[in-house]
Amino acid sequence: MRLKNFSLIVLIAIAFTACKPKDSFTIDGTFKNPGTEKKVFLYGMQSSQMVAIDSTNLSEKGEFKFIRKTPSVDFFRVSVGNHEFMLIAKNGDEIKLEADLADKTMAYKISGANEVEKLSELNAIRNTYAKQVEQLQADFENKVSTQPQNRAAVLEELKPRYESYTNQLNSAIIKFAKDNKGTLASFYAMNTLSPQEFEAELVKFADEVKEEIKGNATVDAFVKQMALLKTVQVGQVAPAFTVNTADGKPVSLSDYKGKYVLVDFWASWCQPCRQENPNVVKVYNKYKTKNFDIIGISLDTDKAAWLSAIAADGLTWTHVSELKDFNGETVKKYQVQAIPTSYIIDPAGKIAAKNLRGEELEAFLAKTLR
Repeated sequence: MRLKNFSLIVLIAIAFTACKPKDSFTIDGTFKNPGTEKKVFLYGMQSSQMVAIDSTNLSEKGEFKFIRKTPSVDFFRVSVGNHEFMLIAKNGDEIKLEADLADKTMAYKISGANEVEKLSELNAIRNTYAKQVEQLQADFENKVSTQPQNRAAVLEELKPRYESYTNQLNSAIIKFAKDNKGTLASFYAMNTLSPQEFEAELVKFADEVKEEIKGNATVDAFVKQMALLKTVQVGQVAPAFTVNTADGKPVSLSDYKGKYVLVDFWASWCQPCRQENPNVVKVYNKYKTKNFDIIGISLDTDKAAWLSAIAADGLTWTHVSELKDFNGETVKKYQVQAIPTSYIIDPAGKIAAKNLRGEELEAFLAKTLR
């Protein structure tokens, strides 16, 4: 009799498991301290962009639920007010999401599927450093409140701690991605890194996972972009170009063969570019007689503003522009996604370095142009 009961229990358990919907996924969520927030939105990926695909209202207990279908495992985001919570889901997943909207670090708990649990591991890593940065911010505010006249000095004093936390976090993210290759969580992790600072790591990652997680539109677009970016990595032959100066004179990269040349993408409206210009002027004046030159390629569309910035910043090297913002052919060839972006091309026409600024640029030139 006991055996029969046991068998019945097993059959019931199997039946319940089998009845779980496999053609859709669910997100059951609970938000503590929602305040006046009542509306919750679900975003999904369409053409590599997050768009709102559903919405619902919070219950009196702060609960909500979404039931959706997806063609394949993909990224989703739950948003309420200014709070955003990233998820990864596929049909058949039953995801639980919990968060306290009063938490400044925007930490949240997710469970119920392999990908979201991997994402939860990543969130735990990021939250650890977020709390350290939050404490650092509190330390900064406390010190400044007692000595407001020393704000800049306090900032400089605490800067090494911030940089240390950032470096540790970036290293932990890269390790997480390596340990979890083949998951969308690893892809998401790598894409939280600075694309300029970690360009080489992103290109390498794309090469390693392009077969493992292909088929997802967002990943496929990333792999395609990184394949293009791979052509302008250090060691590659620099793409040829010919661009006109303001008075219509064509300037080609081949004109500088036999020299080290800094190809500097910038614009008059780009404040980081303008802030870096004094450093570029300094190295140009120091090394222009040592087989070194510069080509400034502007992304301006306003010719007058471009020429005014050249004069104001004292940029005495050759300047060219297609006057097409990020749509210029040369800008596309060099995969410029943000500015300032710069390349140092060696005398043989190969890319020797990328995005060196300030002291790094000075150190490279001092070592190279002996």
